[in-house]
Amino acid sequence: MGKKLVMAQKRGETRALCLGVAMVVCAVITYYILGTTMLPLFQKSVWTQESTCHLIETNVRDQEELEGKKVPQYPCLWVNVSAVGRWAVLYHTEDTRDQNQQCSYIPRSLDDYQLARADVEKVRARFHRHQVFYCFSATRENETSVLYRRLYGPQALLLSLFWPTFLLTGGLLIIVMVKINQSLSILAAQK
Repeated sequence: MGKKLVMAQKRGETRALCLGVAMVVCAVITYYILGTTMLPLFQKSVWTQESTCHLIETNVRDQEELEGKKVPQYPCLWVNVSAVGRWAVLYHTEDTRDQNQQCSYIPRSLDDYQLARADVEKVRARFHRHQVFYCFSATRENETSVLYRRLYGPQALLLSLFWPTFLLTGGLLIIVMVKINQSLSILAAQK
């Protein structure tokens, strides 16, 4: 009976150690992936200064109004604001600015034109209701664009680091508890 109990304990301890090590390895891999993808985007982000934006004008541009240029196949919201004492173009996120510099807001559903137009009108109405809001501007003097929301801000970085930290802490706790259990069982066997 005693030998079977010891064997069962050893198998359980081995499985728990494997679980703890696997959790630690997964956390390290996740830290590496986040360090090579998210951290450089956070460090490259120049929109770090939070400021107050005042709405100047909004304009919904359709593809007919943009002739002669590369036109988007969806309605486009253009928002001008006053931020940090100067005129600027408001972009929804960093990605919006990179996708199309002629649009402040790109609708979510680009397949259905009417649905996209309704989405743009809803966002436009929201800007007209709240004409003063917080935005993010660059620290450079010649920058004429501001962001409504940062994708790669400190909150996003901390949120993305939460689960790997949870995995690492849990894995280390499992390993420590198994090692403490093993040392206590050896002490109990010696007495």
